[in-house]
Amino acid sequence: MAQVELKNIQKSFGLVKAVRDVNITFEEGSFTTLLGPSGCGKTTILRMVAGLENPTSGDIMVGGNRVNDVPIHKRNLGLVFQNYALFPHRTIGENIAFGLKYRGVSKSDAVIKVREALDVVRLPGVEDRYPTQLSGGQQQRIALARAIVIEPDVLLLDEPLSALDANLREDMRVELKAIQHRIGVTSIFVTHDQSEALAMSDKIIVMSAGRVEQIGPPEDVYNNPASEFVANFLGASNILDVTVKGSDAKTIALDVPHFGTIAVPRDRAANLGDAMSGKLVIRAEKLRLTNGKIDDSKISAKGIVVAVDYQGQIARYFVRVGDHQFQAMNMIQGRPFAMGAEVTIVINPGDCAVLPAEE
Repeated sequence: MAQVELKNIQKSFGLVKAVRDVNITFEEGSFTTLLGPSGCGKTTILRMVAGLENPTSGDIMVGGNRVNDVPIHKRNLGLVFQNYALFPHRTIGENIAFGLKYRGVSKSDAVIKVREALDVVRLPGVEDRYPTQLSGGQQQRIALARAIVIEPDVLLLDEPLSALDANLREDMRVELKAIQHRIGVTSIFVTHDQSEALAMSDKIIVMSAGRVEQIGPPEDVYNNPASEFVANFLGASNILDVTVKGSDAKTIALDVPHFGTIAVPRDRAANLGDAMSGKLVIRAEKLRLTNGKIDDSKISAKGIVVAVDYQGQIARYFVRVGDHQFQAMNMIQGRPFAMGAEVTIVINPGDCAVLPAEE
């Protein structure tokens, strides 16, 4: 069942088209992420759902009702922002209860609801403290508690983790997803961080230049990118120009620079259609590097390591093969390959995806 629907939404600021003919459905109880670079339109969409911006054209539906002309305070939405937006001169209890007094909730009931919200975010007993007495992660939980205490129909989250340090951000994304799952509220999450989107989402909507590039579960969007933009933005990819040499019922034979002919499963080339040329996409973690002997049946090419990005258990290698540079992310066995090392890149055709050549 759809909780939020965007129908033919467009938004212009003067001559700038920020959102272009967007149609999206957010299912009830789902956690959906709007993902894309700065300026792609994701925050503008969130603000239109919230009522902070009006669409230039199109309809916004919440619970089956058109809300274009409904003011923000009547939409029953919970909002969590990047900068927490807590009142420093009010206690934690007063911050959380702020939205309740505008909904006719009595003081005694508000006290109970505040305690319940603090229990949900696992910060019981901090009602009488002030925001400055809490850490950044705790303040973000208070902002979340304030958003959910009103029992919203939809929870809107605008890059709520970006102000946190890396380790705390990883902990909070797990906690935030667990809280959303526990209370079951339909959530729309905006981020430019691909790791957050992959880790937290039931569905990812990748956006570019005001348009939706792809919609789907994280594993589908990651493994089967619908465009070169998605392949490049979501993860580290190697993209090669290829030509079609032939096909049968199960595979499509492609001529791939440096690797010769590769027979890619048809379901990995569904986006290619009848095109005779395209783009082969290989994720960096799908390339295997070795300096050992390779079976002749393996699809491989020899190269030289030109740079190493050491990341602890894994390393990202930049490998020069002819006139092309590949990225490979491999677990480190013993010691990482050194700069200048001669290595062999091995490809599994089932790990490739094929896109039509973009005009």
